[in-house]
Amino acid sequence: MPTANTESPRPRSGNRRDETARLAVLHAADDLLVENGFGALTVEAIARRAGVAKQTIYRWWPSKVEILLDTLIEDSDKQLPVPAETPTAESIRGYLRGFARFLTRDPAGKVLLALLAEAQHDPSTAKSLHTRYLGPRRAQERQLLAGAIDAGEISPELGPDATLDALVGPIVYCALTGSSIPRGLVDTLVADLLKPRAG
Repeated sequence: MPTANTESPRPRSGNRRDETARLAVLHAADDLLVENGFGALTVEAIARRAGVAKQTIYRWWPSKVEILLDTLIEDSDKQLPVPAETPTAESIRGYLRGFARFLTRDPAGKVLLALLAEAQHDPSTAKSLHTRYLGPRRAQERQLLAGAIDAGEISPELGPDATLDALVGPIVYCALTGSSIPRGLVDTLVADLLKPRAG
């Protein structure tokens, strides 16, 4: 799938000072989310932590959700890229293990969980999350599955989206509920849902 779009529709002058301020805002947002939670996160607090004017933030982002989405997109592309060159059962297994680590150990994983939770009762958050992050990433994941199927590496019985939901769902559920992700969960999911080629 094409790489998740990291470009924001908000205009930027593109000079070094603006990029420094932009990065400071993104880092401040995910740090404050981890420290205080989504409900306590405000644009004012982000501006203070980042050392920028609140007006600067509103010039680039309409809400804290859009700031967090920019953070999530950029960090996911770096920390959790969807494999593009190795469509094998093993590369899918590695991606799922990385996803479990991302959700439980990476600050950007906490951002994803917070946005998923907020999306349950805020339609605008749900729409932005799907349009900017979940949709593009799902397209990449579908391509990974399709490549592995075409290569004869896996033979899932479910359709692509149902397979992906069944693979990531238990991992997301554990992370959302604060449960530890059982050792061997990913191996079991891959074996049962993808039916990898033996040997």
